[in-house]
Amino acid sequence: MAEIPDISIVVPVYGVDNILLELHRRIVAALSLIPASFELILVDDCGPGRPWERINELAKQDSRVIGIKLSRNFGQHNAISAGIDIMRGNWLVIMDCDLQDRPEEIPRLWAKAQEGFDVVIGKRVKRKDFFLKRLFSRIYWLSFTYMTDQVNDSTQANFGIYSRRIVEEFKKLPEHARFFSLLSRWLGFEATTIEIIHDKRSEGKSSYTLRKRLKLATDTITSFSIKPLKLIIGIGFIMALSAFSFGIWLIVLNLFYGYTVQGWTSVMVSMYFLSGFLLIVIGVLGIYIGKIFIQVKGRPPYVVNQRTSYKAEGVTEEKD
Repeated sequence: MAEIPDISIVVPVYGVDNILLELHRRIVAALSLIPASFELILVDDCGPGRPWERINELAKQDSRVIGIKLSRNFGQHNAISAGIDIMRGNWLVIMDCDLQDRPEEIPRLWAKAQEGFDVVIGKRVKRKDFFLKRLFSRIYWLSFTYMTDQVNDSTQANFGIYSRRIVEEFKKLPEHARFFSLLSRWLGFEATTIEIIHDKRSEGKSSYTLRKRLKLATDTITSFSIKPLKLIIGIGFIMALSAFSFGIWLIVLNLFYGYTVQGWTSVMVSMYFLSGFLLIVIGVLGIYIGKIFIQVKGRPPYVVNQRTSYKAEGVTEEKD
């Protein structure tokens, strides 16, 4: 029976072929500084290039490396879920593949977790991202905090260490939208943060375009809160009250002062405004109904094409 590792490191891989060897080297060097065994799970999310070949090379060289190849691109968070579902360690570390999350910070996360915390998140004091990306991230987290009434910080992301208890509770959640970092915070338990160094991206560029970021913001907010629906009710009530008050005012003007509203411009503007608002309401309702439709279908969040694990005693390759 294979020994259960102390730490499972899950890394979703997308668009970085040339730095996987460097990522592995730095992880091995970092983990050698602490008394903990580990396994490295690399999840190929079917991005550009040939990451699966690199992952196979690493798995041949190091029996602690496990590779998963998804059948298509399912997105970063579903790729993370794929790695979580097969991890065996007592602790889980999630990090990005582009070396912006420094492997050298893992021993510090591990040491802090040993103080009795179930979750230790790396807090990026000085993010090495472009200004627009930092600005969008800040706006997103402020919006998310307001919409969900959950305290969040734009300096925190997926990079952190999580106890086995967090992992097991996460697996019980039935949501189709698998945002691990957000769901792990929702679970509660003892959590803390430590300040970490954030590096520049070593290769390629972020796969999160503006369109994908807006979609992510919409998905996360509507997955974690019904506050948008409550806000629409509030806005509708204010609009109805304003229209009623204005109508009373026009009646008073007509009865006592003989004033009559003329022209159709104000009527047309009001109609277009109300029509636009109603379309927004229908759109928001459609998003929630769409999420119900996706959830009810019960499709898996990802499909595994291959899972290759090279062990010291031989080579095994599984195809799902």
